[in-house]
Amino acid sequence: MIRFFLLQNKQGKTRLTKWYLQAPDDHERIKMELDIHRIVVDRDRKFTNFVEHQNFKIIYRRYAGLYFIFGVDVNENELLLMETIHLFVELLDQFFSNVCELDIVFHFNKVYALLDEFILAGEVQESSKKVILERMADLEKIE
Repeated sequence: MIRFFLLQNKQGKTRLTKWYLQAPDDHERIKMELDIHRIVVDRDRKFTNFVEHQNFKIIYRRYAGLYFIFGVDVNENELLLMETIHLFVELLDQFFSNVCELDIVFHFNKVYALLDEFILAGEVQESSKKVILERMADLEKIE
C-alpha cells in the first residue's frame, strides 16, 4: 500500500504531498520530508531508486528538477511503483502540455484531482491514461 506521495524540487521544497495513511503532526511531517529529501538527493546515481527507511520503503524518480517520491509498505513491488511514477509524469505532461514546476505550483488543485483519479486510498485505481485524461476533461467542463 502507498503510504504517501511527495513531490519535491532539488532544493528540498515540497511542492505536493498526499498522505494515504494518517499524516504525522506538522513537526514530524516536516522532519520526515527533510530526511527523505536528504536521502534521495545524496544517494549516488549508480544505486537503485528505492531504499528502506524506518518501517517503509522510499521509491523515487527524478524528472528534470523534481523528485517524485512514494513511501510504501516494505513488501510492495518496487518496479511497479517506478512504473506508477512514470505513468503519473506522463499524465501530468499530457494534461499540462509539457509540464513544468510552475504548472504544479499554480494549478495544484488540478494536480491533486489528477492524482485522485489515478490513486485512491493508497492503491492504483485506474491505469489507463486515456480514461484518466477523459475524466479530467469532464471535470474541466464542469468548472
